[in-house]
Amino acid sequence: MAGVRVAVLGAGIVGAACARELARAGLAVTVLDRGRPAAATTAHGEGNVLVSDKGPGPELALARLSRELWPRILEQIADRRPEAARAAEWDPKGGIVVATTGAGARELADFAAGQCGAGVTAEPLDAAALAAAEPHLTRDVAAAVHYPQDAQVQPAAAAAALLADALDAGAALRTGCEVLGPVTRGGRLAGVRTSRGTVEADAFVNAAGPWSGELAARLGAPVDVRPRRGEVLVTTPLPPTVFHKVYDADYVGAVGSGAEDLQASAVVEATRAGTVLLGSSRRRVGFDDRLRPGVLSVIAAKALRLFPCLEGVPVMRAYGGFRPYVPDHLPVIGPDPRLPGLWHATGHEGAGIGLAPGTARLLAGLLLGQDPPLDPAPFRVDRPAVLGQGGAV
Repeated sequence: MAGVRVAVLGAGIVGAACARELARAGLAVTVLDRGRPAAATTAHGEGNVLVSDKGPGPELALARLSRELWPRILEQIADRRPEAARAAEWDPKGGIVVATTGAGARELADFAAGQCGAGVTAEPLDAAALAAAEPHLTRDVAAAVHYPQDAQVQPAAAAAALLADALDAGAALRTGCEVLGPVTRGGRLAGVRTSRGTVEADAFVNAAGPWSGELAARLGAPVDVRPRRGEVLVTTPLPPTVFHKVYDADYVGAVGSGAEDLQASAVVEATRAGTVLLGSSRRRVGFDDRLRPGVLSVIAAKALRLFPCLEGVPVMRAYGGFRPYVPDHLPVIGPDPRLPGLWHATGHEGAGIGLAPGTARLLAGLLLGQDPPLDPAPFRVDRPAVLGQGGAV
């Protein structure tokens, strides 16, 4: 495939991962972004690399593949750019999911049992083990499960490391380059008109995150990828207080919900800088980027239920971002049968950080005509939810 030209449209973490995978395979890769790399959705996430929040099925398979790839990729990058790999702050800290009601405990036990059957390590914790693992967590817990495979990265730095490794492999980057429309020849996408001129290639990868739907529509092959808003609070630096990613079992339901109104659950974790991240919320409000004090209050209240010790701790900032939501809650990965030359790598909602390496490996395998690392059919473009023909809501 040497000499094959690929344009990756979007320089967030999914686009960066795809660019790295394709450039390392010997393709001529150009990355286009209308802004700056990792400056939008990627910069407004928590850096989650999770298996704990996904039930048995295709997304869990993609998450397990990505979890295997993340440390291996960062080790490879460390050989060439050790400072970039360190900045990514890979932290296999594990996660703890707690239920605070009897009904929630039964649901969590059933959910964890299903995951174990799919190859996930999920370890029930009794009260003593939970107190030892998270000494500052509330004792008002009905059940808890430890997921040692959960991990975290610093999302913008991880994306920068992936992109830098792609550039080292010969990829090119064009920023401030907005895609305006298609150039087609013989029914095939042969180029894109941009704010900085026309870019031609043999394949184009739509990795524009929440803007993927708009971008695809501009190219004449719309997909139903919509923005879904999420907010996070950040405390001032603290002494060691939270040692895992800790969240209420309600988080799984919020992730899977398609409701437009506010879905919130307690998600609490620390960073290496000592700050504590408090989440999470999900709202479908288009591209309205206003922070809502009421939403932030709900997030804070739910976090305090899990960690009462955080009461009175100053919050130094709050931020929000948009996640690429698909009605059936599965990413969109693969070729677009309506427009040869167009490929998609999008629709990961809040899981894009964790799923980026697996997405890139799957997309590259399909584009290169290799055996894919997992079944690509559930992520195909021509499914009803992606084409706006219905699906889970």
